[in-house]
Amino acid sequence: MKNVQKIKRIQLNVEDNEKLLLCGIVSAEPDYKLSLALNKKMGISLKNKSPLNLSDESGNEISFSRFAYSNHSDDVVYNLISNRSGKQFLLKKLKNIDYIFQVHFPGSDNASIKVTSLIRETEAVNAVFVIDTSTLNDKNLQYIIQ
Repeated sequence: MKNVQKIKRIQLNVEDNEKLLLCGIVSAEPDYKLSLALNKKMGISLKNKSPLNLSDESGNEISFSRFAYSNHSDDVVYNLISNRSGKQFLLKKLKNIDYIFQVHFPGSDNASIKVTSLIRETEAVNAVFVIDTSTLNDKNLQYIIQ
């Protein structure tokens, strides 16, 4: 007979230090102009990346534009995603929002306050809303929070 070793499970306690900030932006400007205005105001460099592609109920593919920037010195990642594609919405429950600005940053709680105030001060932005992901129930939210 073979000597079978018993598998032992080890539970790892991983502390989740990464914070996620989701802001809804209302702006009449096209995505490239908004990204340029945010770059100038925040001192970042959002660049056009591959769009977020989803399928609707009838199987048609929908593309939502995406601009991204990651700062390797402090591990902050910025994403600007369009909430509209023609008459379709990425987050259907937030139809009044034109863009979703997503920031992944480790640690600091003050960073979210600083980011939202910088967005509010941007000329191309009409309004900014902080999106609470725990209360928002939308099936496409999983594509934004990765």
